[in-house]
Amino acid sequence: MSWQAYVDDNMMMELEGNCLTSAAILGHDGSVWAQSESFPQFKDQEIIDIMKEFDEPGSLAPVGLHLGGVKYLMIQGDPGEVIRGKKGSGGACVKKTGQALLIGIYNEPMTPGQCNLIVEKLGDYLIEQGL
Repeated sequence: MSWQAYVDDNMMMELEGNCLTSAAILGHDGSVWAQSESFPQFKDQEIIDIMKEFDEPGSLAPVGLHLGGVKYLMIQGDPGEVIRGKKGSGGACVKKTGQALLIGIYNEPMTPGQCNLIVEKLGDYLIEQGL
């Protein structure tokens, strides 16, 4: 399966009538492996900051999670594994695997739990596959 198929078929899929606003799979260096058409243009520093948060949990708490210039309030994640952010009625989830970052962005009516399920389930599968 291609990386784009993982985004299109697994991350942008409908879950209980809702789907992510945008999604992407990136390398740890910020290289784009695949993304939805609507995924925002991110800045290199945003990926550097995300990777730092995985290495030093809590480093983003004072400044927030930034994706495509949008600031998300940090909410509880799994240190070293998952970063979650909230902005108004939407938010974002970032799952780290051995080689990739999976990023899902959502707005209502999708719930945070639905976004987390989509992103983290695929991330867990890729980890099981050694990726």
